[in-house]
Amino acid sequence: MKDIDAWFLEHPYYGVERMTDYLNLDLGYRINVKRIRRLYKVMGLQTIYRKPRTTIRDPKSYKFPYLLKDLKIERPNQLWQTDITYIPMFRGFMYMNAIIDVYSRKILNWSISNSMDKEWCIELLEDTIAKYGVPEIHNSDQGVQYTSIHYIDVLKKHSIQVSMDGKGRALDNIFIERFWKSLKYERIYLNPPNGGLDLYQMVRQYVEFYNTERRHTEIGKVPPDQIYNLKNIA
Repeated sequence: MKDIDAWFLEHPYYGVERMTDYLNLDLGYRINVKRIRRLYKVMGLQTIYRKPRTTIRDPKSYKFPYLLKDLKIERPNQLWQTDITYIPMFRGFMYMNAIIDVYSRKILNWSISNSMDKEWCIELLEDTIAKYGVPEIHNSDQGVQYTSIHYIDVLKKHSIQVSMDGKGRALDNIFIERFWKSLKYERIYLNPPNGGLDLYQMVRQYVEFYNTERRHTEIGKVPPDQIYNLKNIA
């Protein structure tokens, strides 16, 4: 599953059959399509998306337009993006949910869980609002967690504009996607965590580094905290 996750992160267009060929012919596994199909389902992988299929659409839930096209991001808390990803461990896996401020690239808040229930996402959203205030726009995919009535109600209660990615679009939520890639390649894959506590500590340390030390070319080669805090003070 770790090898699948790493390859899929770079090649999101790989379906079950192509992934089976890659694992068998390039990595030396001896596995069949049936097993890879089962693992895709467990991991939530869906090839039409840039991200793992933590996006499970609910046709009965609310859908909102994508508001980020041609939008000029000029200040902190103008736009938040959120997403869920699969995190491999030495044994087993968990899921991680995070919220990023797009202007500064700062990871405002995050949480780890062994399931992807709506209450988990709502709790993270409410906690982030309590800590950092209210964003103007909240962007997510069309997963059932984010289209649920209770999640949308939290956004509406705070008069937050709701933006959702288009179905099958790879780059609509690109900023949080870049963070997932950095986290996995710079920390998780190098030393897979040994259990939930180890994973929590590893992520906490990486997010601290990412926000306060890691320089980002797109924001002037400075850490996200420097941009977020400076603009908010101003």
